[in-house]
Amino acid sequence: MNSKSIAAVIFAAVLFSLAVWQMGASQESKGPEAKSKVLRHVVMYKFKDEIAKPQIQEVIDAFAGLPKKIDGIVAFEHGPNVSPEGKSEGLTYCFVVSFKDEAARDAYLKHPAHDDYVKVVKDRREKVVVFDYWADR
Repeated sequence: MNSKSIAAVIFAAVLFSLAVWQMGASQESKGPEAKSKVLRHVVMYKFKDEIAKPQIQEVIDAFAGLPKKIDGIVAFEHGPNVSPEGKSEGLTYCFVVSFKDEAARDAYLKHPAHDDYVKVVKDRREKVVVFDYWADR
């Protein structure tokens, strides 16, 4: 091989390496969801003291019905606080909705079924905390 051929091979190898590096950087720029992550949307409530158990159950049932109405939800779970630590700040109930990506979460937040759910819960809660994070699948 002459020096021009060697230089061409080295140049091609450098270009290939840069292309591979760029593909990896491109995946990272898409966010954690490109790496087998799910977006967890945690919603915690303290219901008003005057709200009866059947009204709380209506809230639970309405929230639990959202995965059947809204695409992009990949998992759903919920339950009352059972921690013995006494550090719940009065929060009594938690819902966890998992989304395939941010676009699915954003669509959920604007979805008419979500709006209908908010109408059910808004006057029954004293306190609400919402927290989203990326988690491994």
